[in-house]
Amino acid sequence: MQKDAQRVPPNALQCQHTKSHGRHVLRFGDTPWVILYPAFVYSQIVWPASLDRVKMCKLAGKNVNLECANFVRVLHNYNHTHVYACGTGAFHPTCAFIELTGHREVYMIACHGSVAHIDSDEPVLDQYLYAGTASDFLGKDTTFTRSLGPPPDQNYIRTEISEDYWINEASFISAHPMSDTHNPDDDKIYFFFREVSREGKDKSILSRVARVCKNDVGGLRSLTNKWTTFLKARLVCSIPGPDGVDTHFDELQDIFMLPTRDDKNPVVYGVFTTSSSIFRGSAVCVYSMADIRAVFNGPYAHKEGPDHRWVEYEGRIPYPRPGTCPSKTYDAKIKTTKDFPDEVVSFVRFHPLMHGSVLPLNGRPVFQLVRAEYTLTQIVVDRVSAEDGQYEVMFLGTDAGSVLKVVSIAQENWSREEVVLEELQVFQVPTPILSMEMSFKQQQLYVGSSEGLAQVSLSRCPLYGQGCSECCLARDPYCAWDGTTCSRYVPAAKRRARRQDVKHGDPLLLTRVLFGVQNNSTFLECIPKSQQAQIRWYIQRPGVEHRDQVVPDERVVHTDRGLLIRSLRPADAGLYSCVAEERAHFTRTLLRLALRLVPHGHLDGRPRPGEDPGAEPRSGAESRQRYKDYLRVMNSPVGSLEEYCATLLVKKQPIKARGRGMGAGKWKHIQELKKSRNRRHHVKEVERARRAAEGRGR
Repeated sequence: MQKDAQRVPPNALQCQHTKSHGRHVLRFGDTPWVILYPAFVYSQIVWPASLDRVKMCKLAGKNVNLECANFVRVLHNYNHTHVYACGTGAFHPTCAFIELTGHREVYMIACHGSVAHIDSDEPVLDQYLYAGTASDFLGKDTTFTRSLGPPPDQNYIRTEISEDYWINEASFISAHPMSDTHNPDDDKIYFFFREVSREGKDKSILSRVARVCKNDVGGLRSLTNKWTTFLKARLVCSIPGPDGVDTHFDELQDIFMLPTRDDKNPVVYGVFTTSSSIFRGSAVCVYSMADIRAVFNGPYAHKEGPDHRWVEYEGRIPYPRPGTCPSKTYDAKIKTTKDFPDEVVSFVRFHPLMHGSVLPLNGRPVFQLVRAEYTLTQIVVDRVSAEDGQYEVMFLGTDAGSVLKVVSIAQENWSREEVVLEELQVFQVPTPILSMEMSFKQQQLYVGSSEGLAQVSLSRCPLYGQGCSECCLARDPYCAWDGTTCSRYVPAAKRRARRQDVKHGDPLLLTRVLFGVQNNSTFLECIPKSQQAQIRWYIQRPGVEHRDQVVPDERVVHTDRGLLIRSLRPADAGLYSCVAEERAHFTRTLLRLALRLVPHGHLDGRPRPGEDPGAEPRSGAESRQRYKDYLRVMNSPVGSLEEYCATLLVKKQPIKARGRGMGAGKWKHIQELKKSRNRRHHVKEVERARRAAEGRGR
């Protein structure tokens, strides 16, 4: 269901409310910044860029309506009474506090990738604002900053201005606080961006992950009001190719942190695109925080040689290790970054890059989109519990206004399979999706673009149809067949059994497992709906990849209703397939059933009274008699396997209890069959006694 927010003038900060399921949509400026909250307050705050800044922006040749205005990029719930907002200010970022009353923020959606922007996934942390900004017209003066803060620590810190070493023409993606150890003094801010890299005459765009310490207050004599713990590393997302030539996706577009049980080690999902004008593609790579920390704990890089290329630094590393946070864990004498020795600060200034690169898990992307009409722009991930385990479902936004719903499935050989469950066109006008947020409580996905805001349900099970096979073949972890329809799967111990097969997507594999007793008979029922179908049975034995056709003989009998095995042997265990074959060699698998063998005498775990435990198992007369009863009942007017099973059940019941569970006519018919058999036996015994008496008389 789509809820479009009304567009507002680009030079105003306007609160626009639209009711949606008891909540209200609050949109700010000409960006997809929104807040959803249950309030009935309407207000408008005009916050244009200064006239001087607008004139300078026009003189620089920028678009008056699209660039020379105050576009709101940050809106954060600062405290109980105020919201902190930041706008581009016509290439002069400006921030302000906005007083609000009533209920406020529930969810926020941010915009990425605009010139002169302020962007951060966690913009305010502990009253500090962390932001990646570009404040000049060309977008070259890009820096990662920290401002605000509780008094008296309201100090402004930024990265060093250095095109060759620190950050060069960067586009910032997101920032995330992270605890590396149990000591809060070691807490860091990890932020992701892409930048222009120059090595000699080569110029390329590379993706980076960087980090700074939260307690960094700058240097004393060098790097004053600059980060003294800044380090960065390359983030690689590539497809291995022949002869060692990889296909690289160099331009990072979005980052999503999937929480785990360990707060220190979330799973990092990244969306990348190619920078080549010839080859167009997108990919999703997954990283572990352990691999990221290992790169930052590895060797440093430095520039040397006539072409000034980055190579591994093999010289002496000062103490404490550059990039380490001031903490009692390492040195009690170093309480702040101002206590760092000059050689440590100088080393960080000229060696901010790590030599190693962060590689994705399994060495390749988990999802790739090549030669498509669109590219990926955004990602959010949900961990879903299904009948056969947990799955990570990715929601991928595109530059064409659509959302891809993709599930990653682990196979037996440690490889992964990515299945596109759904492709939803969210906006009628093809427009790039700029931001996405997920409400786990409401099970809703909120999608933002320049056209407005859309709300999409995470699960849309009725779209898969009303049949069991269609629901199972969809392989959607959110959905399961409940016996009536395809509905939302909810894990519950007391809930009735549901059919779901995300791993294989085969509804036939969801049939029951049949247990048979060794040397006893068993029956595998398979009745085709077509009268012209010819049934063939196949068996795949454990540990064997191929399957063999079941050949009938005196022990194995093919019937119109299934397969009868008169005496089970260990070789009969395996996966049976009932295949219907019709004209033109059209085949269809009707049933797959796993037959497991129980050794004779192991049903109760002990030998029966009077039975020798060491004696060889023998085929009992009961199995042969049961087979004869089955053939007789199937040829009689009773005619069904269920009635035959009911007959066997009646034999085990007391005489008074017999006949209660079936109709009087059926019970009478079965009794007549027994009487006729008893009469035949009685006549034979009388004739045999008469002949014996005549022989004695002679």
